[in-house]
Amino acid sequence: MSDHTVFEFDAVIVGTGAAGYNAACRIKQQGIKSVCIVTEGVNCGTSRNTGSDKQTYYKLGLGGSSPDSVHRMAQDLFAGGSVDGDNALCEAAMSARCFLNLCEAGVPFPVNRYGEYIGYKTDHDPCARATSAGPLTSRYMTEALQKQAEGLNIPTFDGLYAVRVLKNPDGVCGLACINKHSGEMCFFRCRYIVLATGGPAGIYADSVYPEGHSGSSSLAFCAGAAFQNMTEWQFGLASLSPRWNVSGTYMQVLPRFVSVDEQGVEREFLQEYFEEPYSALSAVFMKGYQWPFDSAKALCGSSVIDLLVYRESSLRGRRVYLDYRTNPFGLEDIDFDKLSEESHSYLKSAGACFGTPIERLLHMNAPAYELYLRKGVDLRRQMLPIALCAQHNNGGIAVDLWWQTEVKGLYAAGECAGTHGISRPGGSALNAGQAGSMRCAVHIGSSSRQLCPDGEFEELAQKEARAHRAMLDSAIGDTDTVDGLIEGARRLMSDCGGAVRDPSRIEAALNDVRTRLSRFKTDAKVTKAADIHKLYIYRDTLICQTVVLESMADFAHSAGASRGSSIYCDALGSKPQGLEECFRFRSVPKVCADKVQYGYLQDSGCDIRWRQVRPLPENDDFFENVWRTYRQNKSVY
Repeated sequence: MSDHTVFEFDAVIVGTGAAGYNAACRIKQQGIKSVCIVTEGVNCGTSRNTGSDKQTYYKLGLGGSSPDSVHRMAQDLFAGGSVDGDNALCEAAMSARCFLNLCEAGVPFPVNRYGEYIGYKTDHDPCARATSAGPLTSRYMTEALQKQAEGLNIPTFDGLYAVRVLKNPDGVCGLACINKHSGEMCFFRCRYIVLATGGPAGIYADSVYPEGHSGSSSLAFCAGAAFQNMTEWQFGLASLSPRWNVSGTYMQVLPRFVSVDEQGVEREFLQEYFEEPYSALSAVFMKGYQWPFDSAKALCGSSVIDLLVYRESSLRGRRVYLDYRTNPFGLEDIDFDKLSEESHSYLKSAGACFGTPIERLLHMNAPAYELYLRKGVDLRRQMLPIALCAQHNNGGIAVDLWWQTEVKGLYAAGECAGTHGISRPGGSALNAGQAGSMRCAVHIGSSSRQLCPDGEFEELAQKEARAHRAMLDSAIGDTDTVDGLIEGARRLMSDCGGAVRDPSRIEAALNDVRTRLSRFKTDAKVTKAADIHKLYIYRDTLICQTVVLESMADFAHSAGASRGSSIYCDALGSKPQGLEECFRFRSVPKVCADKVQYGYLQDSGCDIRWRQVRPLPENDDFFENVWRTYRQNKSVY
């Protein structure tokens, strides 16, 4: 092993988002002395670089007169469908502790003069549990937790891309990584690994995930961990450059929806569907509240806006924009009294029944305008390109009630852990990441796994090093093909496996991905060793696409209906006109909601199965019994 660098730690956390930093801090606080963080880029990732769902923190009610409880919140999380009850209860039970830790760490969540954390309602939320520190909430969380990690002297290895979990029959042995700058391989010998790598962000072209964030979920799949609910995503309208969700005020100020053909001819396409303009404007307003595409609201609800955008861009090949400079449909002045009651009441209360969309935006939410201005887009002067984009994977790596995978010593926290199911309250992802990483830490702190023997680890590392050397020898050539291959694979996925899914096209895309995997060694080339990490990113993309597409194909065959943030429709025509003609589908929002689709990656493909959800625990704990058990074992009981 003299030709490779080997580091030794008790626990290695992969990822520097809010879940990763929290896992590192909490594990160190549990008494595990030797903890480190591995990341391909400290300043990369979704937590630090996105808004919308990441600007909302869904927590247990901590203010106001509305009654709330841990079990009530757990029931609401569980009600999303295909959710395991023990995970839902843990996320609810840990909510207040994790949220208040962030407050103490300096995240500026607002309080009233009495110290109450007053909430508001978000989608799929009956109790106004949501709160926010503004559009950069998750960034504030990440920065505060990073400071905690630095204060605990937890080392961070930056610029390393994790490529393989090393394991034996007893579980985790270590982690193999590639230095993104040199292409050299290094190893971490450890007892525990926590994956906090985010969702498989790199599999879609139309995406609101930040540039450069691809995810690394294949680490767990290739190690033998199960995946679950990989069909379940959140899709919604987002700008393409820069990548940012156009939810909330961006919709509530009633912008124009414009498509442009190859000749530069503009068209306000919403008026093709809506019989009169104020119905269209009311639906646009509701997209601010109901940002995620919802198959239950398609054709007869606010999600018709998403389908109209999809039709213009994906089926008609036109570029789609939001325009804040003038009012829609040629209306010089909007008659706000003609809007729906909810739309009119909100805009009236906000004092925004006047002017143009940009004037209303500046009045209601000037930081929303300034956010784009900082990114080089002036909404006063230019239109904003948008599409129906992937935002969040509600499925992921299967975990138990301690967020441990089926591989002993391997944990998953944050978006890469598949705890959400079909639908969930907006903002619950941030709570889940904090609660899940805390659960990992508690379990690790009470565990007694040992390092694998020196000789066994060396044998595993040498095997991986030889495979890496063989890849270097075959992949470095005169031309770089991998960037184009990654772009093509992502485009294929958005076209065939996005919010609108045709089973026959899913099968065709799956065959394409299988072919790409079989030709990986011959087709994927780079010109220098410093770019070799891109081959591993391409491999991860193809493996994750295989898992997702096989799950979609199985779901279409097993469930035969649309649910959540996707529709399974009949074959799409080349350029159909009417929405019903485009999207023939049957929506059953709770189809198979009492089951979890799960599976395993195998050499021949995926072994996909179904099981009943783990029920919501009905605890009737007597305090003295809990107190006695806790005294005997303060962590795992």
